[in-house]
Amino acid sequence: MGPDMRVLDIATGPGYAAAKAAERGATVVGVDIAPSMVRLASQLHPTLEFREAAAEALPFQDSSFDAAVSNFLIPHLGRHALVVGELVRVLRDDGRVSLTTWGFPERMRLLGIFLDAFSGAGAAPPDDIPVGPPFFRFADDDQFTALLSDNGLTDVDVNAVAFTHHTDSADQLWEGMLTGTVRTSAFFLGQPEETRRRVRSTFDRLALDYRRGENFEWPVSVTLARARKAG
Repeated sequence: MGPDMRVLDIATGPGYAAAKAAERGATVVGVDIAPSMVRLASQLHPTLEFREAAAEALPFQDSSFDAAVSNFLIPHLGRHALVVGELVRVLRDDGRVSLTTWGFPERMRLLGIFLDAFSGAGAAPPDDIPVGPPFFRFADDDQFTALLSDNGLTDVDVNAVAFTHHTDSADQLWEGMLTGTVRTSAFFLGQPEETRRRVRSTFDRLALDYRRGENFEWPVSVTLARARKAG
């Protein structure tokens, strides 16, 4: 990357990816739909530009960026084609896109163990949680490829990235997920007290499979898609 490369980081959150791109010499703009995230990113990286915006309606002119990136935006969207269309619109010819989503839960155990614990405890979705889009739809390589290629991108390349996440205890993962996520925590907190006890008991039992000595090792799988806007 160089100073002439202009990069858009969508759903920037605390702005870590934007900061990494800037370290490599790019001019970066980060956007997030949450005002609190824009404020946090601006505080953490005061030399970078962050703006409040929705991925479905980016406030930029056509052909404004050389590249667009986003980590784990895809599973939270409802109108995927609209967002990809916006990416294509704001990219210059030959501009690049890089997107990630979580792998299937049997390989992405940070999430999968919670789904298994809910199922094993007989926990049903609370009535007040709206139904969302299929969370793991684009863990399927063909689905992810079609999303990009059918909406104006070419040279699509989809790959799995696997690694291991280490924690000192099962409690560390439990607390991290329930304080750092929306749907998982709402699903759990919306259960009757007895069901919550069963969920936690099931989680603790399943977690033993990932204990390695005094620590825990959780398999993680990420699906990475890269593509290009044809000139």
